[in-house]
Amino acid sequence: MNESTAAPVMNFASLGLAAEVLAGIRDAGFTQCTPIQSRTLPIALTGADVAGQAQTGTGKTAAFLVALYQTLLTRAPLPGHASTSIRALIVAPTRELAVQIHHDAETLGRHTGLRHAVVYGGIDYDKQRRTLEAGIDVLIGTPGRLIDYYKQHVFDLKHTQTLVLDEADRMFDLGFIADIRYLLRRLPPPQRRQSMLFSATLSYRVLELAYEHMNNPELVRIEPDKKTVAGVRQIMYYPAMEEKIPLLIGLLRQNEARRTMIFVNTKRMAERLEATLRANDFHAQALSGDVPQAKRLRFLRDFHNGDLAVLIATDVASRGLHIPEVSHVFNFDLPQDAADYVHRIGRTARAGAQGDAISFACEEYAVGLPDIEQYIGHKIPSAPITPDMLATGLTAAQPGPERRRPPRRGQTHSAQRSGAARPPSRRAGGKPRRSR
Repeated sequence: MNESTAAPVMNFASLGLAAEVLAGIRDAGFTQCTPIQSRTLPIALTGADVAGQAQTGTGKTAAFLVALYQTLLTRAPLPGHASTSIRALIVAPTRELAVQIHHDAETLGRHTGLRHAVVYGGIDYDKQRRTLEAGIDVLIGTPGRLIDYYKQHVFDLKHTQTLVLDEADRMFDLGFIADIRYLLRRLPPPQRRQSMLFSATLSYRVLELAYEHMNNPELVRIEPDKKTVAGVRQIMYYPAMEEKIPLLIGLLRQNEARRTMIFVNTKRMAERLEATLRANDFHAQALSGDVPQAKRLRFLRDFHNGDLAVLIATDVASRGLHIPEVSHVFNFDLPQDAADYVHRIGRTARAGAQGDAISFACEEYAVGLPDIEQYIGHKIPSAPITPDMLATGLTAAQPGPERRRPPRRGQTHSAQRSGAARPPSRRAGGKPRRSR
């Protein structure tokens, strides 16, 4: 495995790309390559394998899509290619990331004539299957749904020319590595296909996967020792517990919240914040792990379009979200895992833009701050809380409808509401059971 260190600045027009690929790049509004694109494209366009490390939002999706399209347009399909054969496979760890890659692929690949499909769990099973049965060239999906359709012989992998594994480190974190190996073993051997792997960290386990299933990949690292994006302005406040919500609302009002993400540590807090922000005239939505997929996609679409101003999320619910132009990220609760701090604030300042990450170190979660600062390699700047920052006259959230539990045996609904005890149970023979 070789490692590339040079980072030339280049334009897409200088790469000798097919006219159809350049047209898609123009549609996307790209001209100059980002560092990960400048480093990986000259390698990938020769047909060599690439293992790239880059932070979220640095343009790696466009890097592998441009290389993939160039390969498929300049090389004939493998011999024996059938209607069920796919020519390129892109594997993503989450549904949201798969949807985002598909969206970018439709833009960049609009003029190529190649057919795309995205498959993921939780929605549209038969519709996705019919799309695959009609025949496609580029298949994007999550591991579970890909294997499901593969085992039903809806598509075959024997003639795949290009493989992409995106966010490989997340594959391990989410327990998908056995599924990934299952898919990789059913592809043509590494020497007969091009493989591209991208990951936020090229850890030992990710490199082991690359060694095992790729053909002597070129290793590319983009600022591997820099944990946080330079364009993120970080600030830390130290509120008392009762100040957290007034401070949050005060800052949201001062910053005129637009495409703002708020991170919390529990689903319960996400729902409480949603109710409180809505009661105080913010268009906010909580995204917890049990929100149905159709609703998740609608919330993300509204947030992306600017129709939803504030998205509240837990770390589990937010995995794989790729949302451009997030202006502010709030850590309402400091994360308990230092790496999650980097993932959270990386939602803003994407692709060279600027953004703000505002964190609250309250008495409950401030204990994790030293680990976070050690992990990112610097102290987070702090600022005092002044009275004018705290919102006043807030409207309390309206309590939601109570979930009534079914009454216990021998207890009526009215008894349940009043807290009345159920009648004592009796042994056979009619004598009350003696209390202990």
